[in-house]
Order: sequence, then C-alpha cells, then structure tokens
Amino acid sequence: MQVDEVEPVEVVPGIIRRRLPATERARGWMYDFAPGTEWPEVDVHEGEERYYVVSGEFIDRGHRLGPGSYVVFAPGSTHRPRTETGARMIGISIVAT
Repeated sequence: MQVDEVEPVEVVPGIIRRRLPATERARGWMYDFAPGTEWPEVDVHEGEERYYVVSGEFIDRGHRLGPGSYVVFAPGSTHRPRTETGARMIGISIVAT
C-alpha cells in the first residue's frame, strides 16, 4: 500500500488525515499539517499513541520534533501538536482494553 494513495480527509482547514489499515488492537494514520496549523483541541489518549515525524517540524509539549523524531504517549496523557513550517507524521494508536 502507498499511504499517499489513501483518500485524504480534512480534519480542519490545513490538517489532512489518511486512515491506514487497522486491527482490533491498533489503528494507523498519517497526518499532513500545513504551515501555521495546530491540532484543534487537546488530544487525550485512552490508549497508548506513538508517532514518527516524516518531514517538517512539529512543536509538541514544548519540544521541537524534526524528521526522524519518534514520540510515545502513555494512556491518559495529552498533547496538542502544532507546526510553523508544515509537517507530516505517521502514527499508531493502541486500542485501550
């Protein structure tokens, strides 16, 4: 599968999501953020979440995260990523059991 061939859905203006194949235990997704965008609300995790920065730079929880950065969030954690430059992330959400 080529992730760029997955149909994009606009979350809010400037943020595009592509849902990747999922199982009962995990969901995959890819987000493209346009320059100057921020996730629309604080993201609260019921289960574990991980993401990898493919390109650009995210600012998340006070850290600048460039290409190759890998972030893990524990269940119950929160964050609100934003970008000044534009960025792409690919991630996995582990379904809480």
